[in-house]
Amino acid sequence: MANTPRLPEAPANPLDRPGYRLDFNDEFDLPRLDRSKWLPFYLPHWSSRARAAARYTLSVSELTLLVAYDQPPWCPEFDGDVKCSSLQTGLFAGALGSATGQHRFKSVVEVREEQENCALYVPTYGYFEMRAKAELGPDDLAAMWMIGFEDRPERCGEITVCELFGKNVGPTSTGLGYGIKPLHDPALTNGDFHVDSLPFDPAQFHIYAAEWTPDGVAFFFDNERLRNVAQSPAYPMQFMLNVYAFPASAPGAAPRKMPRFTIDYFRAYQPLRGY
Repeated sequence: MANTPRLPEAPANPLDRPGYRLDFNDEFDLPRLDRSKWLPFYLPHWSSRARAAARYTLSVSELTLLVAYDQPPWCPEFDGDVKCSSLQTGLFAGALGSATGQHRFKSVVEVREEQENCALYVPTYGYFEMRAKAELGPDDLAAMWMIGFEDRPERCGEITVCELFGKNVGPTSTGLGYGIKPLHDPALTNGDFHVDSLPFDPAQFHIYAAEWTPDGVAFFFDNERLRNVAQSPAYPMQFMLNVYAFPASAPGAAPRKMPRFTIDYFRAYQPLRGY
């Protein structure tokens, strides 16, 4: 019998990328937020789950994080009148009254509510991608970060996949922030955070992505490579999807439209053969 040509194998998952397998995916097509994937609180250890609870809607396979007019500031003791709605994929904090906890965003912070630590999705290395849009005023911010799980204090660096400040949105271009922030990680240095002026409207859907390897991080916008940086945190990191409303920079102006950050999907990939 003649040998029959062997057809190429179909990918294990139609969403797989060449050389990668899909490791985590949320299309936000369930009627409720998948709590096995996301915690709907923003750094609640520095405040409380009640104050740090996200406001969001789910519809038509999209999740929209929003800041409501009646939403309280998430942490008035340490962050003033800043309001935030956020999802995160992990949580690590110490005992009540301690300074042990993720993202010590100011020099003096204390755990104000003890939390149950959990690691829903905290990979080390991979390719990560989000399709999203943001409606922002000049005093608003939408972002996708990766932050160290911080089970050890020095494991606290940040990979900013995208950072969109409303003040950087113009009629024909937008300043897109991305890069590395060392925070308190002594192994990382400043100088690898960038803001590129690009001809796009963040109120329309775009794809923001990063490929994190032991050798560095490559950043992408709409599947085009923006830049490679040589620094690479070498520890587990969690994901943060955030929208912020900062105090109005022009008091007395007309009532502001509150920000909205809509995510179509979030996907994470791991290499088929390792790094």
